[in-house]
Amino acid sequence: MDTPPDTGTEPAPGATLESTEPTAQDNAETHTEQDNICRLERPGTRYTLVGTAHVSEKSVQEVLRIIEDERPDIVAVELCETRLRALTDTESWQKTDIFQVVRSGRTLFLLANLALSAYQRHIGKKLGVKPGAELLAAIDKAREIGAEVKLIDRDVQVTLKRTWANLGFWKKNLMLASIFGGMFSRAEVSEQDIEDLKQGANLSNMLQTLAKEVPEIKEPLIDERDRFMMSSIEELQGEHIVAVVGAAHVPGMKAQFGKPVDREAISQLPPPSKLVGVLKWLLPILVLSAFAYGYFQNEGTTLEEMLWAWILPNSVFAGLLTIIAGGKLLSIGTALVTSPITSLNPLLGAGMVVGPVEAWLRKPTVEDFETVHEDFASVRGVYRNRVTRVLIVALAAHLGSALGGLVGFSWLIALLS
Repeated sequence: MDTPPDTGTEPAPGATLESTEPTAQDNAETHTEQDNICRLERPGTRYTLVGTAHVSEKSVQEVLRIIEDERPDIVAVELCETRLRALTDTESWQKTDIFQVVRSGRTLFLLANLALSAYQRHIGKKLGVKPGAELLAAIDKAREIGAEVKLIDRDVQVTLKRTWANLGFWKKNLMLASIFGGMFSRAEVSEQDIEDLKQGANLSNMLQTLAKEVPEIKEPLIDERDRFMMSSIEELQGEHIVAVVGAAHVPGMKAQFGKPVDREAISQLPPPSKLVGVLKWLLPILVLSAFAYGYFQNEGTTLEEMLWAWILPNSVFAGLLTIIAGGKLLSIGTALVTSPITSLNPLLGAGMVVGPVEAWLRKPTVEDFETVHEDFASVRGVYRNRVTRVLIVALAAHLGSALGGLVGFSWLIALLS
């Protein structure tokens, strides 16, 4: 199996790498174990990395068998506190404050999370497995045999924010298009397709493709977590540690074995982009400068003409996209009125005003929050569910306002030239 390039740091003294050799009782599963299980050793401690697919019943059974057979001191799982709560707290979505989400401008972030979660649940439902079932099974089995359970992954919010910050403007849009396109795709995925991804050659090819096409994603989503989790495992005190992680992490974690890692450095939230900060203020400054120039210097252009050039496209585009998104009449009116104003305020987007209005009108119910993942699997479901409808309307108003602002500014320049 190919591994990431060596960083130049040698493994710690005494650390050894072992290829997996199945016992006689495992001969029937030789191919699987050779490809997705890695055994490492250093004086006093043995490590078994079990690579899984998060929507695979075979992975669940494999994890249970290995923990039962090997009875380790510690079972480490690829989870953080946030993800563990998401997997175990069935009422977590009912606690979501939809007003706070749209007011804080996190609409797009939440929609992307919903899309990814819905797609994973869709595949898991087809295969009869709840996403992350093997991780929960590992925790339950560890407790059953008296082993200690350790969560070794970096906080998922840090990972998502570092991944998002690593992407440029166009790649963010491409990624979102890919997420939503995959969510609504009708392509069938079989259990064998999922299992094949755990095999060495396929996994290596997938990681190489990811590194080539979108290295900005692979670094924070895979490589940094490989380092973080391997370092976390090596700090644990035990004679035998079984770590249950996604199969994509096994090659990188093996390569990082025995190497020092500054986990604090890769746990920092990325600082706000200076370029994005400048661009947020740039359009309002340019628009106001155009108004000032037209009013004081350009005698051929009236204030009324400039106001129409700014207000009309802002209102039309924000209102039109809100209509297309299925917003209520008051939400549409709010978009029409507020867009010309919010476009001049870098700290306030039209969606942050329209979203709460739509939420107040639709009043999402507990049932909407309970079925949000299932409804997100289809366009009809997205529009039917009050939670997702509010998010879509807020996003549409924001995008319409942004587009209207660009058109309005271009119109102003055309008037003054």
